[in-house]
Amino acid sequence: MYGINEWITKELAKHATIDLGSLVDWLETPPDPSLGDLALPCFRLAKEQKKSPQIIATELAQLFEQAPIIERAQAIGPYVNLHLDRTKAMAMWLDALAADRSFFTSTEGAGQVVAIDLSSPNIAKPFSMGHLRSTIIGTALANLAESSEYTVFRINHLGDWGTQFGKMIVAYHRYGDLDAIKQHPISELNQLYVRFHEEAKDHPELEDEARAAFKQLEDGDPKAHELWQWIVDVSLEEFNKTYSLLGTHFTHILGESFYNDKMDAVVTELEERHLLVVSDGAEVVSLDTFNLPPCLIRKSDGATLYATRDLAAALYRHKNLGASRLLYVVGGEQRLHFKQLFHVLELMGYAFAQNCEHVAFGLMKIDGKKMSTRKGQVVRLQDVLDEAIARAEAIISEKNPTLQNAAEVAKAIGVGAVIFNDLKTHRLHDIEFSLDQAVAFDGETGPYVQYTHARACSVLRKAGLLPETDSPAVSVAIHSVLAIEEHSKKDESIEQYANDATWQLAKQISQFPEMRQRALAESDPSLIAKQILDISQAFNRFYHDCPILTASSDVKSWRLALTDATRLTIRHALDLLGILHPEQI
Repeated sequence: MYGINEWITKELAKHATIDLGSLVDWLETPPDPSLGDLALPCFRLAKEQKKSPQIIATELAQLFEQAPIIERAQAIGPYVNLHLDRTKAMAMWLDALAADRSFFTSTEGAGQVVAIDLSSPNIAKPFSMGHLRSTIIGTALANLAESSEYTVFRINHLGDWGTQFGKMIVAYHRYGDLDAIKQHPISELNQLYVRFHEEAKDHPELEDEARAAFKQLEDGDPKAHELWQWIVDVSLEEFNKTYSLLGTHFTHILGESFYNDKMDAVVTELEERHLLVVSDGAEVVSLDTFNLPPCLIRKSDGATLYATRDLAAALYRHKNLGASRLLYVVGGEQRLHFKQLFHVLELMGYAFAQNCEHVAFGLMKIDGKKMSTRKGQVVRLQDVLDEAIARAEAIISEKNPTLQNAAEVAKAIGVGAVIFNDLKTHRLHDIEFSLDQAVAFDGETGPYVQYTHARACSVLRKAGLLPETDSPAVSVAIHSVLAIEEHSKKDESIEQYANDATWQLAKQISQFPEMRQRALAESDPSLIAKQILDISQAFNRFYHDCPILTASSDVKSWRLALTDATRLTIRHALDLLGILHPEQI
């Protein structure tokens, strides 16, 4: 399904005498709606045509006016400003929406496999607000990829190995209370971890003891392994409660420990390719060619590192899972690590290295502070979600006390509020979290979008068009189109069909396919969130300015069709973001 820009580009190309190339990427929206619906800057064409952009704009304006979709094409300086025929454009969009469900999908990823590394919390530590971003950004990207027919592997690369487990073992044996740990495993284990670091300030010998304990674990000591496995199991049990609430699922849960027996092969391959060099007793891969520091593969004592493990993981995902594209949804502070990782894969001769992407994101801050597990500065995500749900329950109880399934609706709103609050922000930006702002029903929030969806459902329900499984109202658009065309032929006013509020809503809906594709290409779910905010605002203006159920027959059908198009688009967009969409609030 083409979005508005692609469709208009194809229409304009029929009337152009030159190759418009990437016109779809050049079209802009004028800052002032009176200047037109779209504008084409002619600067790029000027170089190819060896003409001034003003002359090209004048020539193209004359050609574009012949296109039936164009009501008026006007050259203003180096721009061609395009005023669309509202009736024809809206009829086309609604007909397409009724006939072709691919308005919300595409086939660009068919036959391709993408592996997405997301969430990846550390075992024995609380699932904090700091883990939210990787989890929900990764989930949204996985949903976007699946909407384009990619085969997607959602991988939880658990932090279940490393010297921190030596610290945990030492702390457990020194300070642990087994009964307390069984009652509240994660919080108690985390307190042990914090206490270890506090004690180590005055007793640095604890660090040596922890390294020795981890060495025992690495060497397969049965008691150390049994304790480690128990810690992993209780941690996963706790994590899964939060994942269930978020609606997050994985195809693979493969912790760092999974690659313990796969790293020697990586080192051997690097040796065979003559990529390993010795530096201060350690083995590294030089990245001077890329103006990067060397990538440390094996320490002087023979121990492997994160880079070795991540190389093993990347090769496993490519060779064993068949992934041709790898995404790593990991905080921005790991940029150097992933640059090194991808360049080492490139030096090893793997073409898929070009399709590896570090999907970086900014920090989640609360009260201006970054969270730290070592210092005990952690806000549990589960606590935040529970509080968000409780606040949604209180609002529903006040505003709609007879609502059926109120508890389920409150859960959808509370969890959705936390997710949307994050995803509406460009992933590279830091987020200052405020629960008060997140759960508000006005402003740029998840509850506002969910309420708009419920409002559209209410209109359709009152019209007798819900409940249905798919799209009950859009099919009536065909009859409305015919009626509008008849009015147009008779030179009768069609303002009620194509007034400003109606037109702006239709335009916002029509832009969804391109925004979905951009979000996937740029690994940026915020584009989807911002688009459905724009659609929600346009629908609420339309709802207030344009009576729907009391309008005359043809106009009523037309407005019901737009209402259903709004419902469908918001529903599909929220699905992509991993947010539920109750039909009543």
